Amino acid sequence: MSDENKPDPNIDIADDWASALAAQTAASQPAAAPAPEPAAATSKVFQPLSGDAKEVAKTDIDMILDIPVQMTAELGRTRITIKNLLQLAQGSVVELDGLAGEPMDVLINGYLIAQGEVVVVNDKFGIRLTDIITPSERIHKLNR
Repeated sequence: MSDENKPDPNIDIADDWASALAAQTAASQPAAAPAPEPAAATSKVFQPLSGDAKEVAKTDIDMILDIPVQMTAELGRTRITIKNLLQLAQGSVVELDGLAGEPMDVLINGYLIAQGEVVVVNDKFGIRLTDIITPSERIHKLNR
């Protein structure tokens, strides 16, 4: 076989590199923005609300009624050292910052929502709510 009939290996490699470079350049160029959809297509996405607004609101609130939350009634708080904590025994008294007769805080998931007073009904403790915190007061307390 003569050298004239053999393909030049450098030409094949150059063609491969050229096609790869062309593919990369085409991929890196920003794609043309898609044409906006006709009004008929978008009207299917945003359907007008049908029915009474009260029914819609009732359906929305019904979706969250069964979500459990943690309710806590707080008599008071205190800070003590670990040394004093380890010295506590049965019958020890821990002084809290809440005063006797002062309303206790009612927290839902750690957020103050009301205050109330302790009541006893059928030998069980309960809380009579005396003051419900308004949403604006809750936001004000969060900003402190």
